[in-house]
Amino acid sequence: MMTAAEEKGAEGYLSFYADDAVELPAGAPLLQGKENICKTMDFLNDKNNRLTWTAMHVDVASSGDLAYSYGVYEFRSKGKDGKPTVENGKYTTVWKKQSDGRWKVVLDMGNASPKLEGSGLR
Repeated sequence: MMTAAEEKGAEGYLSFYADDAVELPAGAPLLQGKENICKTMDFLNDKNNRLTWTAMHVDVASSGDLAYSYGVYEFRSKGKDGKPTVENGKYTTVWKKQSDGRWKVVLDMGNASPKLEGSGLR
């Protein structure tokens, strides 16, 4: 997923989302559907921006069709003043196995927070 985002921007990142996915952005209304989520992901197309994340835990339901992960992220960009900025945060993602056997994001949320020590992100 991270490589897809680096290589293809928002299109690559969202290729891992189900069509009916829901995004719960911090401090904003929920976004329902991949098409609506896509409208907010244009920042991934800017090569000055870099979103990286580290999963801290992943668990799969015994049914084998649902999973969740949580961890930390780091978003590096250039501010309006042209100076580098870094935002750290945490996230939770719910994955669902699709009828074709691929896993897709069905629910995602993240919010800014201080950098967590031991997260592996620098």
